[in-house]
Amino acid sequence: MLKKCMWIAAAGLLAAAGIAGAAMPAQDTVKGGKDHPLLSRFEGAKLVGYDTKAYTDVKLVMGQVVDNGARTPDKWLPLEGRYTRLAYNYSPQRGSIEVMRNYEAALKQAGMTVLYACGKETCGAEFGDMMLQRIGTAIFPDTTYWSPFNYGRKNERYVLAQGKRPDGSSVYAAVYVVDAVEQQNGGVYVELVESEKLESGKVTANLSAETMAKGIATDGKVAVYGVYFDTGKSDVKPQSTAALDEMAKLLKNQPALKVYIVGHTDSQGNLPANLDLSQRRAEAVVKALEAQYKVDPKRLFAKGVASLAPVATNDSDAGREKNRRVELVKQ
Repeated sequence: MLKKCMWIAAAGLLAAAGIAGAAMPAQDTVKGGKDHPLLSRFEGAKLVGYDTKAYTDVKLVMGQVVDNGARTPDKWLPLEGRYTRLAYNYSPQRGSIEVMRNYEAALKQAGMTVLYACGKETCGAEFGDMMLQRIGTAIFPDTTYWSPFNYGRKNERYVLAQGKRPDGSSVYAAVYVVDAVEQQNGGVYVELVESEKLESGKVTANLSAETMAKGIATDGKVAVYGVYFDTGKSDVKPQSTAALDEMAKLLKNQPALKVYIVGHTDSQGNLPANLDLSQRRAEAVVKALEAQYKVDPKRLFAKGVASLAPVATNDSDAGREKNRRVELVKQ
């Protein structure tokens, strides 16, 4: 049984059954750093580099690096989400093939799908140089432990895999391993991207009644992103007050204006459920305008269209964020 590294159950992702993790060695050189909760280290390795960002855009390597001086792969995988980088040193008594096979086994047992993998020559002549630049030295408190990625980069292995959580979100793991050279430690560099929903509401840019009026005059409709709902629910959240205020002001300023209140979702989940959800959300906005602002309900008509009218791709978090909206459409 492989017992060197493990994909750990967390946030609804299933564990790789039967694989045991290792205790945290005391010689870690990173203060405040720790193993990612989804993927443990190779047994006996020490954590020597660490960095994490709550939400950012990142490109993971997904192709061979040709010897053309550019030191870039022939394919990137662009992503957004929580991004974590970890670097480990492992014992020179181990080899890159053993380390990588353990990571591959753990990812496979967790149900991950390999998107790209290479080893030595198949990675391309400039792969090691490209990864050395990509890793950099900033994440290492002591750059002594960066040296394996420099001296061992000619004997490297790489794998990129994707996993799905029950809620539909994705997790991506990229593992890069280099050999130990002349009794120096070997190196493991791990990148993890969790495509979680962006925590919105940190910045507000309320659409004014005047801007809404211009949009309707020009395009016959205007998208409003300031109406908020909890995932899978249709209750209008209190944070929506500013947007509702401006919608009511628009209708007060134009007493003859009648609008469709159109609810839009992204494509996550199934269409019938999203049609029902978007309809209930549109109706909730109508009720809020009627109850809180005394808007005549005869001027409003609620309609939910789910993901049938996207304004961006549903293949990325940023695109799905744009598609989740309420629109005012002139009748």
